[in-house]
Order: sequence, then structure tokens, then C-alpha cells
Amino acid sequence: METVLLLTILVVVFALAFDFINGFHDTANAIATSVSTRALKPRPAILMAAIMNFVGALTFTGVAKTISKDIVDPFLLENGSLVILAALISAILWNLITWYFGIPSSSSHALIGSIAGAAISAAGFGVLNYTGFIKILQALLISPFIALIGGFLMMTLFKVLLKNKNLFKANRRIRYLQIGTAALQSFTHGTNDAQKAMGIITMALIAGNLQTTDDIQLWVRIAAATAMGLGTSIGGYKIIKTVGGKIMKIRPVNGAAADLSSAIIIFSATLLHLPVSTTHVISSAIMGVGTAQRVKGVKWGVAQKIVITWIITLPISAIVAGIVYRILILFL
Repeated sequence: METVLLLTILVVVFALAFDFINGFHDTANAIATSVSTRALKPRPAILMAAIMNFVGALTFTGVAKTISKDIVDPFLLENGSLVILAALISAILWNLITWYFGIPSSSSHALIGSIAGAAISAAGFGVLNYTGFIKILQALLISPFIALIGGFLMMTLFKVLLKNKNLFKANRRIRYLQIGTAALQSFTHGTNDAQKAMGIITMALIAGNLQTTDDIQLWVRIAAATAMGLGTSIGGYKIIKTVGGKIMKIRPVNGAAADLSSAIIIFSATLLHLPVSTTHVISSAIMGVGTAQRVKGVKWGVAQKIVITWIITLPISAIVAGIVYRILILFL
């Protein structure tokens, strides 16, 4: 019993650490466009993102419940606390590596791949809840393509609306709109990404026989929201640079179109209780916006690097989590 309690405490600590890292890793997603167009300076942008992430994280729990039960059943998972701890260690490692190199990878892909890999390492492929797992994979894989189309359509709409406007004056006014779209983006990020740590902690509480339902307790919601908000307040300047300038040269109208389209997609996923990669949704929306303006204006080499990371994150994190689980079981 003491070992189970200790493992549960470790899972809570590592889950909040994951949420904290997710905050500074993914801050760029919400504010990169507004910072790159100088609608906001980095410090106030990050502060606003932290507050809106916190509010968003406290508002919904549907994605958390999906994470807690749709990949594997925590009520049936043997050595559940150890599996979850291994998954968290793997996901944190991948987040730190990609953050160090300034690559906008997906915390969601890393976490979900890690949970699956650790569970398979512990109990074989039969342990996966394939109906729920496939549903999550579909959301992760399809959402960037929807974002690409959404960004293209939103930018096309903006071009029609601004057809007879003075572009210089319009861009100056749109900078103010960008403050609102960046705030909305940060809010939707909190409604989806912070839920993942809540789901992990709930899984650990169930696996440790400390909870008998999949309800997300209030202290779990507050702790995860706080960790996300604090992480966001530190900011991820390396990734801001990649998302905000290396994919394409962003002007206020481009940034507003990308923010608005991606926020709609992320929030729609939240309402459907589906986890998506905010990183890849926003990056894809920027590519869609760039394509609507000028295909050659998108730096497809950087886009290719992002797509490769998107593809390899799930399998690599799954393999690493499986190895970490095997190492942990030798010592615990």
C-alpha cells in the first residue's frame, strides 16, 4: 500500500511537471503570431496567455475524461501507477528535447503515445481500448488537415472583406483584433491541453484505488490549471521564433486569420471531448493562411520538419515509454 501511495504521489508530481512544461513549450502556439506582428510585446503576451490558459483549464473536463479512460481502462490496468509514471517520464523527455531544439512538436502526441507504449510494455497489445484509442488517433491525425483548410478559408474570407480597404490602415486596426484572437487562442489551449494532465492524475488515483469514478476532482483541476498557467508565464521563446516567423512572414491579417481558425478548431475538439495537438493545429492554420496568400510564401522546408516531427512523435514516445517502464519495474 505504501508503494502504491508513493507511486501515486510521484505521478501527481510528474503530471503537474508535464503540465508546467507543456505550458512553456506551447505558449508559442497561442501568442507567436501576435508577437511576430508586434500586436503585443512578449511579456504582456505571455502574461495574458498564462491567465487565459488558467481560465480555460478550469472551464472544461471532457478531454480529461477521454484521456483517463479511452486509451486504457485504469480500473483493469495492472501496475497502473507504474505505467502512468513511465508514460509521464517519456512525454516530459520528448517535450524537453524538442523545446531545446525549438521544434514545435506535440505534447499531446507525446503523452498519448507514451501511455499506449507503457501500457503495451506492461500488459501487451490487448490492454488498449482500441475503440477509444483509434478515436483519439483520428482526432490527432485529421485535425491538422482541417486546420490547413480552415486557415486557407479564413484568409480567403479576410481577403474578400478587405478587398477595397487600405492594407496599411487595415493591418494597424487588425493588430487590435489580434489581441483578442490571441486571448481566445490561449483560452482554447487551456480547455484542451491542460485537460490531459487532469486525465493522467485521475487515472493514477483510480489505479491506486484512491478514486472509484472517472470524475475529475476540483483539486486536480485547480492544480493542473495552475501548473499550466505558471509554465505559460515562463514562455517558450525558441518556439515562438519558429511558429511566428520561420513558417512564413506573418502580417497582422495573417496572424488574426490563423489564430481565429485554429481557435475554432481546438474549441470544437474540446466540445467533442477530443484531445488534439494545439501545436500542429496552429502551425497548420498558419500554413493554410500562407497558401491562401501565396504558396511560395510558405517556407515548406520548416513545414516539412514540423510534419516529420508530427509523424515520429507517437512511435518514438511509445518506444521510450515502454523502455522506461521496464527500467522502473526493475527498481520498484
